[in-house]
Amino acid sequence: MAVSSSPSSSPVSGPPPKTPPKPTWDPRPAEATGPWLRPTIRIRLTVLYGGMFLIAGVLLLLIIYLLAAQAMHSGDEAPFRLYSGKVQITSNTCPGLSDPSLTTSNFNDALDQCMRAQREHALSDLLRRSLLALLGLTVVAFAFGYVMAGRVLAPLGRIMRTARAVAGSDLSRRIEMDGPDDELKELADTFDDMLDRLGRSFESQRRFVSNASHELRTPLAINRTLLEVQLADPNASPDLQQLGKTLLATNLRSEQLVEGLLLLARSDNEVVERKPVDLAEVATQALDQTRAEAVAKGVELRGENLRPAVVRGSGVLLERIALNLVQNAVRYNAPDGWVEVNTATEDGQAVLTVANTGPVVPAYELDNIFEPFRRLRTERTHSDKGVGLGLSIVRSVARAHGGSITATPRDGGGLVMRVAIPL
Repeated sequence: MAVSSSPSSSPVSGPPPKTPPKPTWDPRPAEATGPWLRPTIRIRLTVLYGGMFLIAGVLLLLIIYLLAAQAMHSGDEAPFRLYSGKVQITSNTCPGLSDPSLTTSNFNDALDQCMRAQREHALSDLLRRSLLALLGLTVVAFAFGYVMAGRVLAPLGRIMRTARAVAGSDLSRRIEMDGPDDELKELADTFDDMLDRLGRSFESQRRFVSNASHELRTPLAINRTLLEVQLADPNASPDLQQLGKTLLATNLRSEQLVEGLLLLARSDNEVVERKPVDLAEVATQALDQTRAEAVAKGVELRGENLRPAVVRGSGVLLERIALNLVQNAVRYNAPDGWVEVNTATEDGQAVLTVANTGPVVPAYELDNIFEPFRRLRTERTHSDKGVGLGLSIVRSVARAHGGSITATPRDGGGLVMRVAIPL
């Protein structure tokens, strides 16, 4: 019977194990530079304002010294002069010394009182001049501090201007701050890194939208073509014809849904290429495109108050705003109702207003109608009036142009949609 030996008791055979490869990086952590050697904002501000306080203190001390020397000189001056046994008063605070009826003791008392009055006058004059000097030095210190603070905080203004440019969808802007390696430069570098990641993310999103547009539209278009060919066959049975029509309607709804989703994804981004667009012209085109549907539903279209309102933006997206609003106003309307479209300029904004009659809309439902696939409680599902993305697209396009949209219920039913875009 063979007994197997354990690995611990078996002799070591073969070549010795190889030493692990030497790492290509330095495993020792880099020695961090002491914070006292780094020109941080805290150290720079400490040195700057400490130096300013020191200079201001030296100047104030020098001014007070000069004023005190002048006050002591004027306070120690004799209030009189003797000329050939006669007393001549030299101080305005001691007119009593010229009285010829003064005796020796009275003269000494008057002289002491005069010296005290003269010293008090010199001290009050010193205090007044010191306060004036302090006031002037304070004004100079505030002005100098304001200028120096502006120079220190100038990089923050540069960061803020770049952030505003990025908010305008100019993701190519970078701060690229030079200068000392302090907290502001670190903040600017971090901001630049964030912009790089955002740029890559938006570029990836644009590629995804383009690829999804091709991949989703192609099979739907093929399905529509096959269904139309099948429906055109005169030998098809009635059941097959009905099934083809149902599938064609479902395919059309899917195409509308895909188009709406892709447009919603594109409209979420800020508009980069802007051109002058007149909202009155856009509203006119929307009314013309919706007129046939309005006539079929018995809805009256009104567009008499279309005043010029020119904004800078994307004509295609702004036309989508007007078209979606007018289509919704026609489809969600009452029998023999009306739709009124107005454009104007108010307070530096171009305003597009679409009002319609229709069912009463509760105020608490207004926020929901702008959400994707959200309708009123009676229109949430199985609706042939759209795919539930119209108002979501309108809000996204308005935001992409720096504007906003609000909805207000009308008395008696219906809504008033108001889109405001900066001029």
